[in-house]
Amino acid sequence: MSNAPMSKGEREDLQRLVRQREKVLKSAAKQRSTEMLAEFENHLAARYQFDQDETWAEAERLARAEVERSNARIAARCAELGIPKDFAPSLDFHWYGRGENASKVRRQELRKVAVSRIDAIEQAAIVQIELSSVQAQTEIATHGLTSQAARSFIERLPSVEELMKPLDFGAIAGDADPPVVEQLLSPNALRQKRYRDRQKTLRDANVTPALTTPHPETGEVGT
Repeated sequence: MSNAPMSKGEREDLQRLVRQREKVLKSAAKQRSTEMLAEFENHLAARYQFDQDETWAEAERLARAEVERSNARIAARCAELGIPKDFAPSLDFHWYGRGENASKVRRQELRKVAVSRIDAIEQAAIVQIELSSVQAQTEIATHGLTSQAARSFIERLPSVEELMKPLDFGAIAGDADPPVVEQLLSPNALRQKRYRDRQKTLRDANVTPALTTPHPETGEVGT
């Protein structure tokens, strides 16, 4: 291995390799999303039989035996009370092979949540893939830079955190001067807003607006 700078051909080969790897990883992320959704669907559709597990099988045997003993006691008491056998009450035992996923509505709710979550995971993975690709390409390109000015240019490129500052809740809520709402209005819309505000103030003060404030567009005095 040599410590000599990369040649132009080497850098171009590596750049192509990095971009190709980014493309493949993005495709893999989409494929993984499909697999994750399929795995989730399998869980939704799953049915479990008591004989799949030794503990379940033993619990089922004990429960069934207890139901049979209880039904014998119920039948004996019904006979004492003179209740016909065909009308006599009884206990029943059933193994439920599904939980909440037995409900169609619940399955739809769970599926919607899963799709949303998988999509978020995929998008996060794609962003990370792109960031890693850019970082690798930057490192490769840097090896070909010969001047300090060029290297400084790369170092001065802003990060996403610098480009997307945290929200200023106070400014949004109206503490800014002028308020954010006014900053977003066009000059004409702003004039009309201020005109309406003045008219309202005059009305609240029992002053006739028609004789005091001109309209911002026509210049005429009146409403």
